[in-house]
Amino acid sequence: MSTQQDQQHPQYKRDRDVVSALLQHDVPSEHNLAELARLYIRYQTFPGARDIQSDLAQVMKTWKLTEESLFEQTRRIHQEGQVYRNVSAKRDDWS
Repeated sequence: MSTQQDQQHPQYKRDRDVVSALLQHDVPSEHNLAELARLYIRYQTFPGARDIQSDLAQVMKTWKLTEESLFEQTRRIHQEGQVYRNVSAKRDDWS
């Protein structure tokens, strides 16, 4: 019987900084919501980064969001326009 060890995500350091910044906001901007949704999707089934997963859950609780309401809001935000206006369009961040 083998036990699966937690993995280190290659984007952990950058994501940790983003999550730490999200924790500082009581009321989210559209950009904050988009970042939360992006990271929530990335880490929801990731076998590791338990601190990030816990902090994302805390952000959702603070902002009084469920997974459904978060995704509903971010779908609307993405339909209305480009969320990452100040981020280079050449940068892919899908991992």
